Amino acid sequence: MNTLTHVDADGRPTMVDVGGKVASARVAVAEARVRLPHHVAQSLAQAGFSTKKGPVFATAIIAGTMAAKRTHELIPFCHPLGLEKCSIDISTDGDEVVIRCEVGVHHKTGVEMEALTGASVAALTVYDMCKALSHEIVIENTRLVEKRGGKSDFGTR
Repeated sequence: MNTLTHVDADGRPTMVDVGGKVASARVAVAEARVRLPHHVAQSLAQAGFSTKKGPVFATAIIAGTMAAKRTHELIPFCHPLGLEKCSIDISTDGDEVVIRCEVGVHHKTGVEMEALTGASVAALTVYDMCKALSHEIVIENTRLVEKRGGKSDFGTR
């Protein structure tokens, strides 16, 4: 029988107790894509990936890192974690901006939500910095790509 992990015996929302778990190395990688209209992608590339607001990718990396570190303040049942690694790589694929966020920690719980939050906020930052050029920007395909450590692994290296 499937049971909800964040609900207690009385049906109330609750944080999972990780007190009895063994700390281990845990890594998660998430990806988000920002689809730009062709003219925006061209304009951005010609301007060295900068807008009037500043360097788009550098700002997105900072914002995504800050968000990953504060995930527990945004997602109610996430445990506060002292992240040991958070790296965000941003590249382009045609008219798309591809954001990959890798997060690592040695702890009793995983970092999937931190990786997803980092990638998502980096994507939102790209949108924010480019929205003066178009409101037809689409954030899509935000997903967990890989998870290692804990009970099970997911994805490939």
